[in-house]
Amino acid sequence: MSHSRWQRGQRDAWLIERIEDGGFPIVCNGDESYPVTVMGRGRSGLFSPGAQAQFEVHAKLPLDEPVIAAAAALLEGVAEGARSFWGHASPNSYGSEVAQQFRRSPHGPERSPRGLPMLNLPEKIPAPETPYFLGWLNYWSTAAARAIGFPDPARDAELLTRACRTPSGGWVVQLTDSPLDYDNPAHLDTLKRAYERFPKIGGRSGQ
Repeated sequence: MSHSRWQRGQRDAWLIERIEDGGFPIVCNGDESYPVTVMGRGRSGLFSPGAQAQFEVHAKLPLDEPVIAAAAALLEGVAEGARSFWGHASPNSYGSEVAQQFRRSPHGPERSPRGLPMLNLPEKIPAPETPYFLGWLNYWSTAAARAIGFPDPARDAELLTRACRTPSGGWVVQLTDSPLDYDNPAHLDTLKRAYERFPKIGGRSGQ
């Protein structure tokens, strides 16, 4: 036990020494066969909603059965611990898909190649509590849930069957039973319906 405390002390000292611009470097579990990494970084107000600087926490884990089973609890723990406005847990492929949804020109297309709605870039979103996009598992703080109008018992009955309340009063909402697969027509249809239900996500309607 004393050795464990020493390791934590050394780790904490190492992190403090390497904090730059309010962020912390990648921390890994040290197991190359099963890597788990966590990092934190600041996001300038120039590129953030409402011109308010933010802090982002990113965690990466292997997408195997134990992680899938624990994903909602992991997302809740990270998001609540960081006091996040919102967050998500998604497969690696989500990044390239969401990138195709960001509107980079006022004269751009109305839909992404997958037929999903175009989203405003984060700096074009007026309020920091508004989620940029939807993921497989979505963490919405009390403020974020209020901003997008969740839950509405009449319209969110299906989503509420895959949602749980967090200790702080936020929500973890799961869109699909298995990790979101953009090549699965049923998953894509679920994602489209969720975007239609929450037009404020991505700053697509007035706040």
